[in-house]
Amino acid sequence: MSGVPDPPEDEPGRQSTGDPLSALAEIVGDLGDLLVGAVTVPDRGSPAPAVHGALAAAGPFAAGAPAEYALLVEAIREGYLQHYGTGRVVQPSDPDLALLAGDRLYALGLARLADLGDLEAVSQLADVISLSAQAHAEARPTVADDAWRLGALAVGAGATAEHEAAKTGWRRGAART
Repeated sequence: MSGVPDPPEDEPGRQSTGDPLSALAEIVGDLGDLLVGAVTVPDRGSPAPAVHGALAAAGPFAAGAPAEYALLVEAIREGYLQHYGTGRVVQPSDPDLALLAGDRLYALGLARLADLGDLEAVSQLADVISLSAQAHAEARPTVADDAWRLGALAVGAGATAEHEAAKTGWRRGAART
C-alpha cells in the first residue's frame, strides 16, 4: 500500500515490526494444538503483506510497543482471513478447522492487546471484527476492507469523528456496494 510509512525500528531483543507474520507463525507453532500442522511461514513478498499491522504500529498510540501492535493486529487479521479468505500463516485443509483457527487467532490477538491495557484498541478491533462479519453477510466486501484499514489506523492513532461516523453508517447498511 503506497503512502504507508515504514514501521519504526524496535528496541533490541524484540521481533521486528517488519515481520509480524513470521513471528505469528512461530507463536502459533508453539501452541502445540491442532493448528501446528497448518502453519506456514509466509514469504515477505506474499500477496497479502502485513499492511494492517504496519498501519497500527506506525501510530503514536503504539509507540511504546510497535512490534507487539503489528503482531496482534496481524493475528486478528489472520483470524479474519480464516473466516473469509485464505490465511497467510495458517492454511488448514479442513474448512471447519479454518473457522476454529480464525476464532483462536481473534482471541490470541485480542488477549495480547488486553495485556497491554489498551481497551480503546480492543474496542476498535472488536468493531472491525463485527463490521467485517456484517459486511460479508451483506455481500459488501469493500466495507470490510475499509473497516480494516480505518480500524488499524484507529488502533495506532485513535479514531476520528469521520471514522466513527463511517462505522455508524456501515452498521446501518450505508454505502452498499
